[in-house]
Amino acid sequence: MALIVVGYALTDRRDVLREAWHLVLTYPGMLLATAGFACLVMVVVTSVRAARRRLRYESWHLLHLYAYLGTGIALPHQIWTGADFVATPWARAYWWSVYAISLGSVLVWRVGVPVLRTVRHRLVVTRVDVEAPGVVSVHVGGRDLQRLPVRAGQFLQWRFLDGPGWTRAHPYSLSAQPTVDGLRITVKDLGDGSGRLASLRPGTRVVVEGPYGRLTEEVRTRRRVTLLSAGVGVTPLRALLEDLDQGPGDVTLVYRSRGPQDVLFRDELDRLQQTHGARVVHVHGPRVTARSSWMPQQAAHLTDAEGLLQIVPDVAEHDVYVCGGPEWAEAAAQAARDAGVPARNVHLERFAW
Repeated sequence: MALIVVGYALTDRRDVLREAWHLVLTYPGMLLATAGFACLVMVVVTSVRAARRRLRYESWHLLHLYAYLGTGIALPHQIWTGADFVATPWARAYWWSVYAISLGSVLVWRVGVPVLRTVRHRLVVTRVDVEAPGVVSVHVGGRDLQRLPVRAGQFLQWRFLDGPGWTRAHPYSLSAQPTVDGLRITVKDLGDGSGRLASLRPGTRVVVEGPYGRLTEEVRTRRRVTLLSAGVGVTPLRALLEDLDQGPGDVTLVYRSRGPQDVLFRDELDRLQQTHGARVVHVHGPRVTARSSWMPQQAAHLTDAEGLLQIVPDVAEHDVYVCGGPEWAEAAAQAARDAGVPARNVHLERFAW
């Protein structure tokens, strides 16, 4: 192709164009493979953390979908020219079957199941509550919600059919235990998609995909549980706190925030302490600046594990659930492991994309 470009400047243009068209007709698999490879490289590059930080979630999500396009248009090259694919009829049948099953799985789980659940459950927004400046809770109702396979601690991909941009899904965790009456998510305004939720009107149709995540009681192996949360990362743990089977003192929620004014669900957490016997510990203050830590600045003289042991002395005998921003969540999970919690009993979810 490079020789053709050079030749285009040195020879008769009609001959060069004729040769280029001949290549397009002769080597379609090669061209498709090149285009597919370019799509996949773009997805990989934009998935690197440094690149993600420069992109809005909406832009990243759109670019990420090019993985399907890149894979799809690269397949003819493999089928037409790959020796392993054309050696025998059995090989061709095998690989075509593998690709057909993969395509079918994408269509079923990414398209078919969400559409089916949308039709079946008829999810709609019932109301929107302002929890704090820039934070809203969206309540969603529907029919036969007891048959929707979602649990406290999980998240879904949400699409609100409220106008342009509805096709972009956003991952939001449930912030309350799901019931037959409805679901609730609580979202902080961090971009175009989350910012528009405050303007949702009752009756807006909702499409969901999922649920996803294993931050549920199903992974619990011990009677006693510690929940470590930071900021809006408290949302799935608040739902889990309500859902966990527990007696007085079995469950401790450690809620990290910058100050009392940033605490979400204060009244609800107080009620859960009284009705469920849970223990809620608020840890306020600015971040430790000298190192990556889950604790506030005033506890910088302690190691992360020491700080956790002061709050939950027997944490080594607990299951520990962690949810918050990526750096904070990693620091909190490491503190739990350093405090003696086996790695298999530390259940981590990062609020990031």
